[in-house]
Amino acid sequence: MRKRALVSVSDKTGLVDFARRLSQLGYEIVSTGGTYSVIKEAGIDALYISEITHFPEILEGRVKTLHPAVHGGILAKRSPEHLAQLAELDIGLIDLVVVNLYPFRATIAKPGVTFAEAIENIDIGGPTMVRAAAKNHRDVLVVVNPARYESVIQLLENGDMDEQTRLDLAAEAFRHTAEYDAFIASYLYQESGNSGEKFPDLFLIAGEKVQDLRYGENPHQQAAFYTLPEQGPSLGKARQLQGKELSFNNIIDLNAALGLALEYEEPACAIIKHTNPCGVALGENLPAAYERALAADPVSAYGGIVGLNRPVDEELAALIAKLFLEAVIAPEFTPKALAILGAKVNLRLLACDNWKILPNSLEWKKVRGGFLVQDPDETRLNPADLQVVSKRAPSEAELKELLFAWPVVKHVKSNAIVLSKGRQTLGVGAGQMNRVGAAEIALRQAGEQAKGAVLASDAFFPFRDTIDAAAAAGVTAVIQPGGSIRDKESVEAADEHGLAMVLTGMRHFKH
Repeated sequence: MRKRALVSVSDKTGLVDFARRLSQLGYEIVSTGGTYSVIKEAGIDALYISEITHFPEILEGRVKTLHPAVHGGILAKRSPEHLAQLAELDIGLIDLVVVNLYPFRATIAKPGVTFAEAIENIDIGGPTMVRAAAKNHRDVLVVVNPARYESVIQLLENGDMDEQTRLDLAAEAFRHTAEYDAFIASYLYQESGNSGEKFPDLFLIAGEKVQDLRYGENPHQQAAFYTLPEQGPSLGKARQLQGKELSFNNIIDLNAALGLALEYEEPACAIIKHTNPCGVALGENLPAAYERALAADPVSAYGGIVGLNRPVDEELAALIAKLFLEAVIAPEFTPKALAILGAKVNLRLLACDNWKILPNSLEWKKVRGGFLVQDPDETRLNPADLQVVSKRAPSEAELKELLFAWPVVKHVKSNAIVLSKGRQTLGVGAGQMNRVGAAEIALRQAGEQAKGAVLASDAFFPFRDTIDAAAAAGVTAVIQPGGSIRDKESVEAADEHGLAMVLTGMRHFKH
């Protein structure tokens, strides 16, 4: 009996060659819609789906494959009982299902797409056929990925379609439908205005692999990069314009650089090393911001990652070209900037569109046996909510500086202390086991420049020792969340030294 392949694909990549070789192997091809047209136009024999269902497409094509002649042929075991029932009903076997689904994800990514357009790109018949074939994989091959066509054809030609390959293809098929459903569920959840439960009983994550990475954080760890269908600035959607392939650590650091650059409306530069900012500054223009961020810690900046919140022009490119950096991320690069930086062939340049933060996204962290989900720490500080707790209120200049330092400390690993002056970081104490230790690192890095600087702390002071050390170095103002049972001691210390202290009521732990 001649074998039958049902071919109905949204992604037409490699379709004609694959169908032709299936036909040459003796397969009878059954197809639908646009797939059928492409196959027939290539001169390959094929049956239209209605020729086996003996039923027309209805409801604007919404129903064409949901029929016993299709699903009976896919789901039938090759047992005497099932084969006899198919013979009685005049239903032919389907031995190969080649299906990939309507481009729902691509559709919702289009600017201005309507809800009605998105709904019409929810595939019903396709997932049903894929799932049926994957369930019956011992007797039916299922192929959802065009990249598999060549290997599948070779195995069919050699008559060597083993059970493990069938199982692998079935697993890939269920991943395909699971990802598809997860994107739809996520889209509908967002369209509903998140009126449902923010943290549902079943939390779905569907990522599409962008690339396999050379290794993970260390060479002995394997890794890959997946992208999610989120709007706004995204590393998954960023365009790499030049440079070596991104590494695992590059991506982590680029994420930190992007997050910090997004904090400011004025021209800003953040230089990142091992996910922590080593230099952050604002400037009257982007080149000025870059030079000031670099001056904050030129030693640590070597081999770092740069995040910028304006397009990179010729002037800035000339400055960047003077230093060895791993990567630069910005909204865009001008042609002249690319010409200059093109000489540094290994420097990774990423252009990141949609330069804004959208609400209602969630973030998660993997732990052994599970993962944690939370709102991202994107709440902006309202200056009107600041509480002055010291006898001396901060001057206008000090307040401006405190409001610069506060977003920086949010992006520093806890315990975190940041010193700044002139809206330029001077010292960063990151990831210490006690707060005074973090302050000592930041103060030592700032040196004499600490005189007249301000200090930001990501959490409250458990003791007054940090305030005493800051005052001794010449710090004049402090911003911190408050909330310690010893807040009074810290305030008293500030008053003793003549420091201004303001509380935010908002903590920025970063683990």
